[in-house]
Amino acid sequence: MSAMSFERSNSLRARFHAAIPGGSHTYAKGDDQYPEHAAPYLVRGRGCRVWDVDGNQFIEYGMGLRAVTLGHAYQPVIDAATRQMALGMNFTRPTLLELECAEALLGLINGADMVKFAKNGSDITTAAVKLARAYTGRDLVAVCAQQPFFSVDDWFIGVTPMRAGVPKALQELTLKFSYNDVDSLRALFDAHPGRIACVMMEPATAAAEPANDFLARTKRVCEEEGALLIFDEMITGFRWDVRGAQHIYGVVPDLSTFGKALGNGFAISALLGRREIMELGGLHHSRERVFLLSTTHGAESSALAAAMAVMQAYQREDPIGTMYRQGERLGVGLRAAIGRHGLDGYVEVVGRPCNLVYATRDAERQPSQQFRTLFMRELIRHGILAPSFVVSAAHADADIDVTIEAVDAALAVYRRALDHGILSQLNGRPVRPVMRTFN
Repeated sequence: MSAMSFERSNSLRARFHAAIPGGSHTYAKGDDQYPEHAAPYLVRGRGCRVWDVDGNQFIEYGMGLRAVTLGHAYQPVIDAATRQMALGMNFTRPTLLELECAEALLGLINGADMVKFAKNGSDITTAAVKLARAYTGRDLVAVCAQQPFFSVDDWFIGVTPMRAGVPKALQELTLKFSYNDVDSLRALFDAHPGRIACVMMEPATAAAEPANDFLARTKRVCEEEGALLIFDEMITGFRWDVRGAQHIYGVVPDLSTFGKALGNGFAISALLGRREIMELGGLHHSRERVFLLSTTHGAESSALAAAMAVMQAYQREDPIGTMYRQGERLGVGLRAAIGRHGLDGYVEVVGRPCNLVYATRDAERQPSQQFRTLFMRELIRHGILAPSFVVSAAHADADIDVTIEAVDAALAVYRRALDHGILSQLNGRPVRPVMRTFN
């Protein structure tokens, strides 16, 4: 294939960093997450393909941090949002569309009686924590230590390596337990009797599925201790199952948060839960009022129309089935390529077929950001933009096959780097974890 040029992308970098802290509005999309001199700035997308400012075309994985399951610019969603825009975007009173979208979503999620919309996941996870504190009269929050992100707000960021600016008093209000380890959660309740308001966790991730009835046992602990169970379904919702991972595993939380795929790229998220909890943010109770998700754009009409079209597409088609099938096809091909190059134990593909991620290791089989950088760079050079291998329903067989060929070529370079040293193949600085204390 002809060599790609990133001349314009590289020339724009200084302008991005002059105008935007970090050069990106989302840390996971930042320059430090991509190989130096091979980090394209994008201008458009269609289906599973995107184009950059230099005219390069890529098959994209990750799909907007897992927010796009139907494909970029999926026409029925675009049409629904466009029609709504012509009718107005924001008003001084609720619209009928708000009710219709709320009822449609509530009709999907078992155990959810009420819903409140917002624009991003952080708003609704923080709202869930606030409700839990108000409902229980407690102050502490327990989060899963192995799950990397729940909110930009202080209650969570204060327990990450990027805690600068978060008062120590707030940092101490959030505790950590281990996934698939109920005893670690019980130990928190024992150490802080009567103080933990809620347990916040993703029901599953690409790296870990629940084992030994973990979710049901966690729910029992919460019930015994008087705390609320909150499932973060931002990723798993509309990807594991349209009704969320909670439906697959048969465990209904007190509150749950959805978003990302709900809008297929449009900014919408949702907090759902039991009536007696959610109503604390409403008018029909005699307790102290909870200020719950009062945002100017939370019920913006175009995003609600997009969400309605997404839910209709999930009824009309089978995007989740497609993602499972294509992810399975991709996983089989990737693992075969890894085996051909003798890289078992050095490159690993893990997760459900609908949510595949990869790990890269050095000659000592230790996690390596240098080898991740090399692998990503070679994929980009072959037209694959892949911070993960998370598919969408827009990935066709031909796209999967092209990807497997590109991975095969990238792994040949990976093999040489193992045999002759990473510095023989890698030019430029390695990518770095988002959550770190210093640059």
